Amino acid sequence: MPNSMGILGKKVGMTRVYSELGQATPVTVVEAGPCRVLQVKNVAADGYNAIQVGFSEKKSSRVNKAIAGHLKKSESEGFYFIKEFRVTDPGEYSVGQDITLDTVLKVGDLVDIQGISKGKGFQGVIKRYGFAGGGAGHGSNFHRAPGSIGCSASPARVFKGKKMPGRMGNDTVLRKNVIVIDVRSEENVVLLKGPLPGAKNGLLKIFSK
Repeated sequence: MPNSMGILGKKVGMTRVYSELGQATPVTVVEAGPCRVLQVKNVAADGYNAIQVGFSEKKSSRVNKAIAGHLKKSESEGFYFIKEFRVTDPGEYSVGQDITLDTVLKVGDLVDIQGISKGKGFQGVIKRYGFAGGGAGHGSNFHRAPGSIGCSASPARVFKGKKMPGRMGNDTVLRKNVIVIDVRSEENVVLLKGPLPGAKNGLLKIFSK
């Protein structure tokens, strides 16, 4: 997502909030920021404009020497997550700057959320694609199998992209136009409408517009 600044967050879980009329809205609670600017990239030096940010601090004893040297300029010990955001004007940012929730998001904003979906391992076609399967009777001998996958004489091969058993989940998922329901900057918490990809404590990339 080019030229879209944002903030990194960690999925806490889901709950609901109520309007004054008692209407319930499902929300995902996200612990977002603060993020430290670790590197500022520009077209002249790096070929593109971006800033590199770190989120969720960790002890320096858990960081290797290469990363520790990279973090030295920003006066940081270490981070569990280091990601980049493409920006239009990298000159607006400086190494060591902290990006907080209240400077990026406000109530009513529409944001795009990127995360890694829950991994479900190797699955069959019924769970993976919703195939109906065969009859449930004892004599069927065809229950949860995919069935025929192609002709033998022509084309004498299986086409790419055929729906078959395989790994399910653990994919990068982007949800667009998610509404910001509430921003609690003193707690570094934002409430976003509806479900978001990933498991609890999973990393989310929040892109402001």
